[in-house]
Amino acid sequence: QVQLVESGGGLVQAGGSLRLSCAASGNSFSINTMGWYRQAPGKQRELVAIITSGGSTNYADSVKGRFTISRDNAKNTMYMQMNSLKPEDTAVYYCRVTIGRWSIVYWGQGTQVTVSS
Repeated sequence: QVQLVESGGGLVQAGGSLRLSCAASGNSFSINTMGWYRQAPGKQRELVAIITSGGSTNYADSVKGRFTISRDNAKNTMYMQMNSLKPEDTAVYYCRVTIGRWSIVYWGQGTQVTVSS
């Protein structure tokens, strides 16, 4: 079994910054793609950013130039630096990873990000 623990969410004013972390732990495993998703009230969960095991990244258009995803493979940890935050970035942010040969999907419990105007 794999556990994902997210941290770094909180309340920030528009224009501010936050850094999210997602640490994976459990039995021996090989992490493939890691990603951040978010879900705002009344909306569907959406992809924010992903990073492959090789370090290739992809971002939603709405966050390009403001958010940066990264990972530390030695620590099985993923990060997302969020700058120039906007009220529309308010959501619960979820960590998602795929693991092993069969790319089994695991989700974190979510961390709340609230951006005040």
